[in-house]
Amino acid sequence: MEQKEKTVKLAINGGISFGSKLNAKQLAVIAEYLTDGDELELTTFQQLYIAVAESKVELIKEKFKEAGLSCYPVGNFVKSLRTCNFCKGEEEEGMPVAIELNKRIAGKEVPFTLRPAYTGCPVGCGEPLVNDIGVMKIGDGYDLYMGGSAKGKTAQIGTLIMEQLTPNELYETVEKAVNIYAEHGKKRETFFRFINRYGIESLKSELIS
Repeated sequence: MEQKEKTVKLAINGGISFGSKLNAKQLAVIAEYLTDGDELELTTFQQLYIAVAESKVELIKEKFKEAGLSCYPVGNFVKSLRTCNFCKGEEEEGMPVAIELNKRIAGKEVPFTLRPAYTGCPVGCGEPLVNDIGVMKIGDGYDLYMGGSAKGKTAQIGTLIMEQLTPNELYETVEKAVNIYAEHGKKRETFFRFINRYGIESLKSELIS
């Protein structure tokens, strides 16, 4: 009996842009690596999960990249940035900042899956207040929230950590928070529980030091 080749699960999306969308070219290249009976899993975090042959992972990643698809690891890593639909345009909604922030943190290994979210205005379509790390663009600055949770009886809105950050301040602060969590979080400890144990004030003091 022929042994079935081992597969690896990849998380893919169309990159950080105006909402969560795929074009015809991207759909076509994804379909190339699906056989009868295969399924795509659509997650709540604007990603698709696809299982691909382990021996072809790097080749497939390159093909996806050529089509404009972004690939991320599945498991205990920082998820790609969840975004809103950016209804008012690239510069006004802070699209370049969202893209850069995603580039800096997505795919980093952490104790448990970490979900960051971004929204370009106070309406909050990207749901930044109920995710692990949330960014909300207010005027020309960026407000940063941490410790939100959307699940179960412990659901809560994140704590406002800093207000009116510049893009560089935002990048540095979020990267520092992810690194603190990676270093001090316990295995499979969610970011929400980590903050409760570590202390929000302790975390804030380290982030501003």
